[in-house]
Amino acid sequence: MSKKVIVVGAGVAGLASAIRLQHAGYQVEIYEKGLTPGGKMNRIELDGGYKFDLGPSIVMMPEIYRELFELCGRNPDDYIPMEKLDPIYRAYFSDIPDKPFDISSDLTKLTKTIESISEEDTAGFFQYMHEIYKRFIIAKHHILQRPFRKRSDFYNLAMLKKAMKLKPYDTADSFVGKYIKNERLKQLISFQTLYIGISPLNSPSFYTMIPMIQFLYGVWFIKGGMYTMALAMERLFKELGGTIHYGRDVQEISIHNRQAEGIVVDGQKVSSDYVVCNADFPYAIKHLVKDKAAKGKYTDKKVDSLKYSCSCFLLYLGMDRKYEEIDHVHNFIFNEDLDQNLKDIFDGKKLTNASFYVYIASKMDPSLAPEGKDGLYILMPVSDIATANYEWNEETISYYRSYILNELKKIRGFENIEDEIVTETHTTPLDFSSKFNAYNGATFGLQPILKQSNHYRPQSKASHCENLYFTGSSTHPGAGVPIVLLSARITAQELIQDDTGNLFDYSAT
Repeated sequence: MSKKVIVVGAGVAGLASAIRLQHAGYQVEIYEKGLTPGGKMNRIELDGGYKFDLGPSIVMMPEIYRELFELCGRNPDDYIPMEKLDPIYRAYFSDIPDKPFDISSDLTKLTKTIESISEEDTAGFFQYMHEIYKRFIIAKHHILQRPFRKRSDFYNLAMLKKAMKLKPYDTADSFVGKYIKNERLKQLISFQTLYIGISPLNSPSFYTMIPMIQFLYGVWFIKGGMYTMALAMERLFKELGGTIHYGRDVQEISIHNRQAEGIVVDGQKVSSDYVVCNADFPYAIKHLVKDKAAKGKYTDKKVDSLKYSCSCFLLYLGMDRKYEEIDHVHNFIFNEDLDQNLKDIFDGKKLTNASFYVYIASKMDPSLAPEGKDGLYILMPVSDIATANYEWNEETISYYRSYILNELKKIRGFENIEDEIVTETHTTPLDFSSKFNAYNGATFGLQPILKQSNHYRPQSKASHCENLYFTGSSTHPGAGVPIVLLSARITAQELIQDDTGNLFDYSAT
């Protein structure tokens, strides 16, 4: 009889962990409080046939997406058909809205764009790429794909030598500034730490590997948008014989003598040999792990004192036309005072200088909007609920909506945007908190400052409880879809290792 694993939550890491464990021969059941798979990788549908990705929208490192299907002997193209984007995105600057820059992963095109922004900094740009690539290779092989269960997993001579090569103590902003002086060019590189919810002014410099990955390896689009990946994982899991229970809100992880024995859902105990928790770690350790001894150092006070990522305000607009003037799927609109914008987000101020992102998935897949129409997904990074010194109410929503539309009107093609909206909705930090149990509404979980990265971050294996594992963006290695998929791989490997006694050789990854 195969051993039973219960997975709490059908987010990206929950689904991916469940697939790996089901494939390895466990009997896996997922309990999900929502009615659809994917967690934040979900879909919003509006009247008239407008479909939007709810959260994640940019596909990087497609090999990590594909590996999950290949592991199970499937052809990923049958599940997640992808197309490479070129250019990757278009960047607009609010003080020169009529002169956007197209950013390509074609090296020749990219070089010409960098030269057009600042020829004096072009050599410095390639020095930055050279330096961060070296760090990326170290992180890829020795940090991102392995757990740090015991102190000695990190604090040993071989690992410390590698960790020091990551030069962890400089910030993204100061690191990029060593090689590049032009403010626009600096912004194009450093802002992308916001993909994982941290300001480049505070982010460890190694997270500037995010733009490097885009420049060198490209950005992809999955037909149907990101939600296709969530549906594909659900389909694969069911094909392997797994079971998903939707609309089942887990109240507690059942623990006896510091050993997980199952869950409590709808007042009933459901037993299992192992529990994998994909609920956001801070929420889970505070509300689902009620056994004090099993929490370890993560007391309620400790959880409240941790640093959380920014949140996001999203607008989803169904429009009555196609935007032929806008050529790209991914568009970034930078405020010229980006540093002030970043400070305000993490100081909790209502934003008066804001940068944001516009995603038009219907450019790549017309089936995501009615014929002859486009849907606009607009994301603005904002403070998490605990940091914000303002309330999320109708007035705040209206204020940010007006700000975004007024900025967009300056861009050719969007001059009449306000009159072209047919239907709309939005997602606020309060929604991230209530719908996805994101602690403080922090979209990306724990902020990846140095003191909350690598061995300092919550690990897959619970430190003070047997048979309990965590996965997702607040655990090691962190946020972002590819990284969360790695978190799921680590979680499955850790559980299998504990169950079988077969040690996994992480030095070989």
